[in-house]
Amino acid sequence: MTLNFLHPQFKFCGKTFSSKNELIAYCEDLAVSGTSTEKLEASGFILEWLNDSSHITAHTSGSTGRPKQILLNKENVRNSAQATIEIFELNPGSTALLCMSTQYIGGKMMMARAMVGGWSIDVVTPSKNPLEAVHNSYDFTAMVPYQLFHSIDHLDKAKKIIIGGGIVSTELENRLQKCESTVFATYGMTETISHIAVRAINGSGRSEIYQALPGVRLRQDKDDCLIITAPKISDVPIETNDVVRLISDREFIYLGRLDNVINSGGVKIYPESLERKLSNKIDVPFFIASEKDPALGERVILIVESTESTSSIEESFNALHPFERPKKIYSLPTFIYTETGKIKRHAILEQLDIK
Repeated sequence: MTLNFLHPQFKFCGKTFSSKNELIAYCEDLAVSGTSTEKLEASGFILEWLNDSSHITAHTSGSTGRPKQILLNKENVRNSAQATIEIFELNPGSTALLCMSTQYIGGKMMMARAMVGGWSIDVVTPSKNPLEAVHNSYDFTAMVPYQLFHSIDHLDKAKKIIIGGGIVSTELENRLQKCESTVFATYGMTETISHIAVRAINGSGRSEIYQALPGVRLRQDKDDCLIITAPKISDVPIETNDVVRLISDREFIYLGRLDNVINSGGVKIYPESLERKLSNKIDVPFFIASEKDPALGERVILIVESTESTSSIEESFNALHPFERPKKIYSLPTFIYTETGKIKRHAILEQLDIK
């Protein structure tokens, strides 16, 4: 076995393997006779990880545009996995739960970390509450915010949890303060091979400041968007559309996406920051956007997934600054989501014919 890509202590769903070839044979047998979809997907990634190609294939989520396929260098993927292993002190023999689809980068990286780090990883269906039916406890798992929200009563089954694929609401953060597990929000994307920065969202280390992983350096462009320099995961700096408040070359506070920013009467408003303020006041899925206004240029609007009256929602605006308050509320009975549960903002705005 090659220690760099497959640690000899790696276990897959409780099974150990004496060699790389034995693991490959097991996964090939699953492809023929396996009945568990999640195990088939995970074993498919194992075969891709251990083949002779220097790259793996990944797909972006499609939340900000059309999903696209990209190739990721395996050396870079291994380096990303190793950085996570180090920062969370997950030694060989650590136990992990995969409850995300390996069709996307979050699930792929859980498998890569397990193989590189020598973990024992179990696989379950990526449902909204994957911990409910789990009887074991784990050292580590990864979820999207939707799963975290519905798993709140079962989080004691995982010691360390990382959250990706969306913003964790203020309401959810507050509920996590009584949780014994340590939960971390992550910042990253498919192009950065999962996360390049994390922040603790509960416990004594709770902070709004993201800390870069080892080997990552940060700066900003003229629009205050984050530029990531990480030689071990990318040969060139990665330019993003994410506006941040840079604290240092290793720390930042996330404000929102440049392409979502609203210029209302000369005041810049970041929808993601405003959504966090409203997250503990609105109990239905929603997002902030804008539409043209003859006086302001753009005005703030709120789109909610609901068929009920919005009068109670309007009361929540009283806590906002006047320039932040939505000037109109649009309702839809059902939002459009990506396969990973992200709201497809642009598609919904097109559906409502909002420009």
